Amino acid sequence: MTSSSDPTAPAAPAKAAAKDPWDLPDVSGLVVGVLGGTGDQGRGLAFRLAKAGQRVIIGSRAADRAREAAAALGHGVEGADNAECARRSDIVIVAVPWDGHAKTLESLREELTGKLVVDCVNPLGFDKRGAYALKPEEGSAAEQAAALLPGSRVTAAFHHLSAVLLQDTSLEEIDTDVMVLGEERADVEIVQALAGRIAGMRGVFAGRLRNAHQVESLVANLISVNRRYKAHAGLRVTDV
Repeated sequence: MTSSSDPTAPAAPAKAAAKDPWDLPDVSGLVVGVLGGTGDQGRGLAFRLAKAGQRVIIGSRAADRAREAAAALGHGVEGADNAECARRSDIVIVAVPWDGHAKTLESLREELTGKLVVDCVNPLGFDKRGAYALKPEEGSAAEQAAALLPGSRVTAAFHHLSAVLLQDTSLEEIDTDVMVLGEERADVEIVQALAGRIAGMRGVFAGRLRNAHQVESLVANLISVNRRYKAHAGLRVTDV
């Protein structure tokens, strides 16, 4: 029996170095589909990602409408109906209106099987007092997506971006962070890296999908900020 001070005793295995949280994968070769790509948010995201060199396909219920919007965006953006957009893409961003969220995803369950899905839908209501958050039965839009798409890898991101700034061709950068939520670290890191492709942005891990409701709801507060200060407010996470 050897003692711990015995120089002939085998050395303990070296402890693996902690992974750098900013060591993110290369996503430049992935095809990004944007469902709802003819709407303001979807069109803006498609423009920014394509401008960064990403291959982008925008989807719409009407293929002709998608192709027309894609031609206007340039940068190689393609247009297709929602089903073709989902089939041809590696990552699919869901940017449809909240009232069509469930129906759209249900209709594309087969095409989205095996895909990395990024939900950026904000369930909001509006009245004369302003915007307010809605809480879906599943807890959030992202959790609803996960329930409707059991064969997909669902994440949540891109909630707090101004569609006005995204579409402003005079802006080279957008100064904001993107909160990214998901169940699997590898999937979250892909989405973080995708956000980082847009000049001025960072993707920041913000928890699992059970935390998506408060991230989606914060948009109601940002709308109030924007109305009061005539701004297009975003978020920055400090000390990270």
